[in-house]
Amino acid sequence: MATVELTCICCPMGCPLTVEVAPDGEVLSVAGQSCRRGADYGRREATAPERMLTYVVPVQGRLEPLSVKTAQPVPKALMADVVQQLRQLEVQPPVEEGDVVLENVAATGIPVIATKTIW
Repeated sequence: MATVELTCICCPMGCPLTVEVAPDGEVLSVAGQSCRRGADYGRREATAPERMLTYVVPVQGRLEPLSVKTAQPVPKALMADVVQQLRQLEVQPPVEEGDVVLENVAATGIPVIATKTIW
């Protein structure tokens, strides 16, 4: 059995969590949370951590870069792959906030979207 110590990030309280995980990856218990969201976060973070990714990419013919983000959290283990793909991306203007600038980043099925408009 493994014990994972975490700090919950679901709210400003920052509860210290202790998650007990069986060798097969099953979460046996979560302790330390002050709400259900903390318990859910502890289960996910101990077994399959995910993160939203924000980044800036160049826009052809513009000095100002375009801020983008993943539409959903991406598995933490794939973050380097996501960043590698975004480093190679250059978008064509115009781009509107909410436009998909990259489909299926790192074969996750998750799109990357623009977070602002550039004409």
